[in-house]
Amino acid sequence: IPLDPGTILGPCPTMKIALTGANSSVGKILLSHVAAQNDIDAVAGVRAQQAVGTLPTSPRITARVIRYDVDGLTPVLEGVSCVVHLAGILIESKTCDYQTANVEPTQAVVDACTRAHVNHIVFISALGADPGSANRYLRSKGDAERVVADSGISSTIIRTPILLGPGTAGARALVGLASQTSVKVLGGGHYSMRPLDVDDLSRAILHCCRTQADGVAVHELVGPEPTTYRDLIRKTGQLMGNDVSVGALLVWAAKLGAAIVSRIRRGGMTPTVIDVITADETVRKNADIDLGVTLTPLSVTLEHLLNETTDQP
Repeated sequence: IPLDPGTILGPCPTMKIALTGANSSVGKILLSHVAAQNDIDAVAGVRAQQAVGTLPTSPRITARVIRYDVDGLTPVLEGVSCVVHLAGILIESKTCDYQTANVEPTQAVVDACTRAHVNHIVFISALGADPGSANRYLRSKGDAERVVADSGISSTIIRTPILLGPGTAGARALVGLASQTSVKVLGGGHYSMRPLDVDDLSRAILHCCRTQADGVAVHELVGPEPTTYRDLIRKTGQLMGNDVSVGALLVWAAKLGAAIVSRIRRGGMTPTVIDVITADETVRKNADIDLGVTLTPLSVTLEHLLNETTDQP
């Protein structure tokens, strides 16, 4: 029915979403985007009370301490339209491995979504995720993807490369290397990368929350330009006024050392992690258009990252 020109429309309905791993660097940046919206409220799930104080504050954000079991999650998800599942690990520890951090929490989230009648799940995965992978990390992410895909709930899976943004592990390592005059990195850093700005990932996630997938949609979202890690270090160094010389660490020797040390420490850097971080990041089709994102040029991402690093006390 056509509207009379004088009709006054009411406010747009507000969507309620929930985040797991909300105190991660990706979670906090996503919440800063939520705070700037006028149609989305977020429940920010964290494991411990002390993590609540690290989250962005906004009337649109409600922090909740959660545990990853069905009974603990279900009440938190009541009234939520979409769950964004960010929680997971790349580096195992004495108390946390891939099964207990990547697979089992995903199953708990899916089961709680079913009980709470959540309409949509957005799951952030990794390039190369495959339940048949020989790499234990990528296999765990593939297993988690399968849990989501088999849930019967409308789902969007986004596989990502190295993420660059304030506080991300990739950004911290990059800035640390670029601030030196001479460094050695695995294999000389000749592997190909497609770094993705975390702000772009946040925009893609919110786009997915608003536009529910029909069935299960799997996307690979990477940055706009390929580079090698050695060139990324050099480019970042140049922006910092440093001319960085990049040498090589033998990958086989690093994996041997990591295997010994990680077995003693029961966690940390392992051959599995080394294989992940030295793998070429390639995609069949970048999902930026499908996910409604205009990708940030790498040079802009690096300048923003360095400005944020400089501004920190």
